[in-house]
Amino acid sequence: MPLIDKTILVSQILADHPQTVSVFLKYDMLCVGCLVAPFHTIEDACLEHDLVETAFRRVLTDAISAAPVSG
Repeated sequence: MPLIDKTILVSQILADHPQTVSVFLKYDMLCVGCLVAPFHTIEDACLEHDLVETAFRRVLTDAISAAPVSG
């Protein structure tokens, strides 16, 4: 699976991939439930929280890839 694009909105990641909630919480990011999440991209959030964006996107991608397939 390719890395999550840095321009995707935080709220979209959380809605489409709820298994990423634990990743945001692990990094002490309060994006879950934040009123700004619908407007912040992953890049914005990483800048705001002083995280290396490519590394954070890799962790998000790993969490999504590790999730069990439903259906």
